[in-house]
Amino acid sequence: MKVLVTGGAGFIGSHLMRCLVENGHEAVAVDDLSCGQRENLLPDMDLIEENILSDKFAGIVASGGYDSIVHLAAQTMVSTSMDDPLLDARQNILGTISVLEAARRAGVGRVIFASTAASYGDVPEKDLPVKESHKQAPMSFYGLSKTTVEHYLDVYHQAFGIDYVVLRFANVYGERQGNGGEGGVISIFCNAIANGKDITIFGDGEQTRDFVYAGDIARGILAALKAPKKAANVAYNLSTQTETSLRELVSVLCNVSGRKIIPKYGPERAGDIYKSMLSNGRARRGLGWAPVTSLEQGLKATYEYFKSQK
Repeated sequence: MKVLVTGGAGFIGSHLMRCLVENGHEAVAVDDLSCGQRENLLPDMDLIEENILSDKFAGIVASGGYDSIVHLAAQTMVSTSMDDPLLDARQNILGTISVLEAARRAGVGRVIFASTAASYGDVPEKDLPVKESHKQAPMSFYGLSKTTVEHYLDVYHQAFGIDYVVLRFANVYGERQGNGGEGGVISIFCNAIANGKDITIFGDGEQTRDFVYAGDIARGILAALKAPKKAANVAYNLSTQTETSLRELVSVLCNVSGRKIIPKYGPERAGDIYKSMLSNGRARRGLGWAPVTSLEQGLKATYEYFKSQK
């Protein structure tokens, strides 16, 4: 299988590129390196440096003979989306339309789209873990742009026959993560702790997230690529189905790092949801996928990575 990975030199993309190659597939990353880095990829991995909104992108897809596209390139910061909704829409909505148009004209069989838990908004605690059938009610423009794209995928499938799989990621973390995105709190904390700096929790610390390791996410994307047609054209949560509060997260980081950590507290941020946990039953049944990395295992790998970057 030959796969084009947009945003392939980014955080999740770099994990996916390794997963694809290790499983015998041909993988090509396309990335403008505005967020990703060439160093995130192994030296022998293929990288095309280009923006998905450029005039050259359609030609890249047309000439590549790709079986599938995994679309990871995106604006992933809730705060950025609230400060600049136009930027968020340009990158996330128009960027995806560019990918879909290129896929349609090149005859690409399947597009895997990285969506988000933020599409559900602030779900009442009684409705946790959130199932894919739950109403999508995003509280941020980031969540809204991802939700909007899900509708585009469905119409492209109905109109042009392009298969898709929507993967709604929980809070992804791991090596090579920047300080943004859904799981960015872990990279921020690990980087600060590795450098002997203080950490700040925005809010009361009781807000929860469903933290899922990037290596498990890469395996989930591979499962979506290989899934039979009957399992396509639907959305799946990729999650641990486990709630972890930020206070609990700090406690595990204390164990992993061997350091005493006393966080500071700041005001909660606009657009942030309070409680989050996603059901992963549909992915277990439909994709044959389940997370295998414990929070302590994943945090240890992440912390050791940031420690090595000092």
